[in-house]
Amino acid sequence: MSAPVPSAVAGRVLVWVARVAWVGVGWLGGNAVSDALADRSSAVEAMVWGAAALWLGGAVALAVPAVVTLVVARVVVPLAVPAVAATAWHGVVAETWVAATACALVATVVLFTGEVGEAFAQASAYGHERRFPLRPPPGYLTAAVLAWVLAAAGLLVGPLLLAAGQWAVGAPVTLLVGVAVFAWPRWYQLGRRWLVLVPAGVVIHDHLVLAETVMLRRIDLAGVALAAVGTEAADLTGPAPGHALEIRTGESVTAILRGTPSDPRGTAIHLRACLVAPTRPGHALRALQPG
Repeated sequence: MSAPVPSAVAGRVLVWVARVAWVGVGWLGGNAVSDALADRSSAVEAMVWGAAALWLGGAVALAVPAVVTLVVARVVVPLAVPAVAATAWHGVVAETWVAATACALVATVVLFTGEVGEAFAQASAYGHERRFPLRPPPGYLTAAVLAWVLAAAGLLVGPLLLAAGQWAVGAPVTLLVGVAVFAWPRWYQLGRRWLVLVPAGVVIHDHLVLAETVMLRRIDLAGVALAAVGTEAADLTGPAPGHALEIRTGESVTAILRGTPSDPRGTAIHLRACLVAPTRPGHALRALQPG
């Protein structure tokens, strides 16, 4: 199996784009936040230190590629967009907050690309593994985003309300930060879904869909291609939208689907073809070709 070198290079380049944009957020956004909170109560001004701590957390996550730091970065970095944009209503020079918001948007958009996801996932890989992140099912992703919005409101708005003396509103809003505690396992699970290529074959590591990892030996693979419309292959994508890969095997393989409230043990199915949905199916398809 050949390694998709161009995609790996693109991933490294985009990681550096995100890092440079995040430095811009720290410089321009830091000035914008400081100016917006200047000449206010000491409690409100203390929020600058909280913003600095969040920026530092994002910087560390971007500097050390790994699965867990990717999740941290994807939670922390987008917080800069509303935080910096809000300074426009507090007398900050337009050029400053516009440039800072642009840096925050670039860092956020780049961070959620498939290439960056591959780069961070690969940084935690073992030996000769090649990891390809899988696209999330829309329902699960929607719940994860909603949890992030609630936690972000608690983190960004709640402390400001408390510092301004608005206890009746600030206290319950701040408590929304607790949503992150319950959402973290789900966010982390989204970052640990991969199609993995190893010398011995292919592994589908997706505990959102599967109760157990599916391991397909290389000698058992009959072919891999983009899935055709109307295929009868077992859908192991979630289901996720977009193009999927169809992996065919010469012999029947058993996969155990994740349990449900009505069937906590999960459901065992026997298949000779299955669908998976890498974020960049072309990268995975090229890597699976013999050569």
